[in-house]
Amino acid sequence: MTFSRIFFIVVILIIGYLILAYNNLVKLRQRLLSAWSDIEVQLKKRYNLIPALVETVKGYAKHESDTLEKVIQARNMALNAHDAGEASKAEAMYKQALGSIFALSESYPELKANENFINLQNQLNEIESDIESARRYYNAAVRDYNAKIESFPDIYLAQKFDFEPYQYFEVDKSIEADVYKMPEVRF
Repeated sequence: MTFSRIFFIVVILIIGYLILAYNNLVKLRQRLLSAWSDIEVQLKKRYNLIPALVETVKGYAKHESDTLEKVIQARNMALNAHDAGEASKAEAMYKQALGSIFALSESYPELKANENFINLQNQLNEIESDIESARRYYNAAVRDYNAKIESFPDIYLAQKFDFEPYQYFEVDKSIEADVYKMPEVRF
């Protein structure tokens, strides 16, 4: 084999690798964007339940307008989130506001027993489970994508073609702990 053939084969292999690596980066980014789209769908389903929940609570807790306004404000902030960072902040605000709504139901036994309220609460619980699954998948896609664009030699290709890292979709742990903490039980 001559030197020119060996050189030609090496160049072809390098070009082939670069094409495969670039296509792999694109595939990972598309998987990540698709996962984010799934989260947005689930979040919008949840946020579309909020007006019905607020209206149900309004009928029982007329003087709790501050709490209801916070829920609507959190919903609007969440609907306007454009990326995982904004959505994470909105989620924290939403979880606090929603926790206040469910705390209100404890003060109004007739609300807590209302069939519409129970139905909305069950739908929200179901959607929360779907969101958690979608969030885990999205975060795994972010992990794989970010690891790929930071790995040698793909880091050079990623920098050349502006493959930027993405943020994880996480809820503030202090907020999550407050919303999901177990109530104190005394006998």
